Amino acid sequence: MTPTGVTWLGILVNVALAVVKVAVGVFARSQILLADGLHSVSDLLSDAAVLVGLRVSGRPADQDHHYGHRRVTTLVTMFVGAALLVTAIWIIYRAVVTYREPHALARAYLPFSVALVSIVPKELLFRVTRAIGLSAGDASVVANAWHHRTDAFTSVAAAAGLAAVAFGGPEWAFMDHLTAVVLSAFLVVAGVRFIHDSASELVDRAPAAAVVSCIEEAVSGTPGVQGFHALRVRRVGGALTLDVHVLVDPAISVVQGHEIAHDARVRVLNCGLEVLEAVVHVEPAEADGDSTKA
Repeated sequence: MTPTGVTWLGILVNVALAVVKVAVGVFARSQILLADGLHSVSDLLSDAAVLVGLRVSGRPADQDHHYGHRRVTTLVTMFVGAALLVTAIWIIYRAVVTYREPHALARAYLPFSVALVSIVPKELLFRVTRAIGLSAGDASVVANAWHHRTDAFTSVAAAAGLAAVAFGGPEWAFMDHLTAVVLSAFLVVAGVRFIHDSASELVDRAPAAAVVSCIEEAVSGTPGVQGFHALRVRRVGGALTLDVHVLVDPAISVVQGHEIAHDARVRVLNCGLEVLEAVVHVEPAEADGDSTKA
């Protein structure tokens, strides 16, 4: 299945779950199930955004976008995070302002059943979407998979909270609101993480030190490379792009220097990281270790 195909599958599942959860949540006056249903609605919005991102990000470079369109997925990932954050804040607000409203405890068994049944399809959707997103190297699809996982988690917690309401009696009705707030706190954390990661990419923050170290080892281990400097690494749509200046014997020919640069590039692309592009510049190495700029 392709990233587009699994996203369409997510849309179909989320439409069904959102309609059922919201309808039952309103009917049974269940804040937990209503919160869970609105989370499914936010999943639906993120699915739509990912579809748009997949359509645009795959376009090749053109006159107006010399580096391609991959960072559209970064913007989509940020949107997914924002949708999670807004949804969580709204759920918390509703849980607080409706705290004293009466609960239809006689109807609690229905929302409990709905929440329990919805766990399985969301967890399966998470696993399939994440696997396809990782295989395709698309950060927005992976983020959307975690959006599905958070929906599965909220359904687990919702079922637990609704079980307390359904089987515990009126004195346990507060669990409806309390569980909704706790679930929303997890959504806030997930939303902030996606926003932070996307913003870090947009401002070209360097990846983790371990990632940079792996690239440095690949470059320095290339036969003919006597040293390197000016290594710059950034993320573009979840993948890595980089450029580096390698130092070679000044007595070799241009052709030999080009071959060394090519070998260094191949080693970086095959170092086990998701490197989209590597630009390797060749400079002559001097006896004192300095380089001569071209």
